[in-house]
Amino acid sequence: MIGSMLKHYEVRDVLGKGGMGVVYRARDTRLDRMVALKLLSERYVTNQDLKQRFLREARAASAVNHPAIAQVYDVDEVDGKTFIAMELVEGKTVRELIETRELDLQGALEISIQVADGLAKAHESGIVHRDIKAENLMITRDGHAKILDFGLAKLLDAPPGDAVADLSEMETVVNPTVLGAVMGTVSYMSPEQARGRNVDHRSDVFSMGIVLYEMVTGELPFHGDTPLDTMHAIAYEETRPVTTIRMNLPPSLQRVVGRCLRKKPEDRYADTRQLVQDLKVVQKEVESGISTNVPLAQRLQEQWSSIKEMTPGEKSWPVIAAVAVVVVIWLLFRGGSISGPGLFLFAILGLIVYRRVRNRSLRLGKQFTARVKKLPEAKVVVLRGREVTVLVDRAVAKTYVRINAWMDRINRKMFFGEPFTVSIRDDFSVEQEKELLNGPGVLYVREEKDPDEG
Repeated sequence: MIGSMLKHYEVRDVLGKGGMGVVYRARDTRLDRMVALKLLSERYVTNQDLKQRFLREARAASAVNHPAIAQVYDVDEVDGKTFIAMELVEGKTVRELIETRELDLQGALEISIQVADGLAKAHESGIVHRDIKAENLMITRDGHAKILDFGLAKLLDAPPGDAVADLSEMETVVNPTVLGAVMGTVSYMSPEQARGRNVDHRSDVFSMGIVLYEMVTGELPFHGDTPLDTMHAIAYEETRPVTTIRMNLPPSLQRVVGRCLRKKPEDRYADTRQLVQDLKVVQKEVESGISTNVPLAQRLQEQWSSIKEMTPGEKSWPVIAAVAVVVVIWLLFRGGSISGPGLFLFAILGLIVYRRVRNRSLRLGKQFTARVKKLPEAKVVVLRGREVTVLVDRAVAKTYVRINAWMDRINRKMFFGEPFTVSIRDDFSVEQEKELLNGPGVLYVREEKDPDEG
């Protein structure tokens, strides 16, 4: 193919190979510009139904115009060769950036926002990408994200139960000749794709959640020894929260990732624009180091969802509370009055509840302090009312991100009352520090080494 002409495209060299075919660098002789020319594999071309559907959907995808989408210029068939001519994007794929560890949190968020915005545009045009993965996201040399390869794109208004639509995906899963490419694709499938069901734009949201998860943690949320094992994990297994893999990630990011990766499509973002907005909120938190308050209804929902992740000791308190309520109700209504032993039990339970409520602020403060004191730069932690002051040697961006993320996590545990606020200071004089330490609420003071020791 190299050196030959395909329509008005002069084929120059090979850019890459994949399960769908070979991608060449070519020159558009009419417009005198370089393009990426993708020739479909013969096993796709020989299936007439699949080929016609592919051509129809690729033409529809070419109508989507957005800065984050690599533009499709031409889709045609010449001398039995079906090809796509698209914008030539030079840079590095997200896969390369992950493997070389060139991505930080802010970079991952910026890429995610650009990609999600591009997907939103495609979805509004009635197009689902269906193959969002790290290899299909290119970052240009000037830092702009580009979504590549709309070759598997699906029209949202396609007839329901279209067997050809599912064939194109399931065929790549079982074909052993493209196992290397298959594993990459399978790892980013949505549960409905893994089960061979119809998909809509929420499938792209799930795949985008996988890419975001991988960018911020360096690992995939679902994996198995075989493609079928991976598909089973995608369909049935829950992921580890990103905040348990990298403790410095803000909880608000986990909320976004978790919503993207819900098993049921109706539980994910119904509108990709909302995903973009939530990602921008997380981005602002990371840049400013200030966590936003979570609405009460959302906190209650997340608290309820987190019960199953509690340790047996943590789960015991909700159980004890539920048993106590049942016992009190039973004693009240058993005979219209409470006996002496019943009153005693009621008083004990009331005292336990009162002590836990009364000491809740201090207990949560100690949980927060247990995390902060692990930071080598942390010197002092003081709690006065709902205001926490943290003195550090030097406050850098990473310090703000971590401490505010931990405070956000503490505030999520509260069902009532004012949330905690945290002030991170590195500008206290010696006199101010002594005054702070002589006051109430000191939870932690770093032990300073004696200069005469050692």
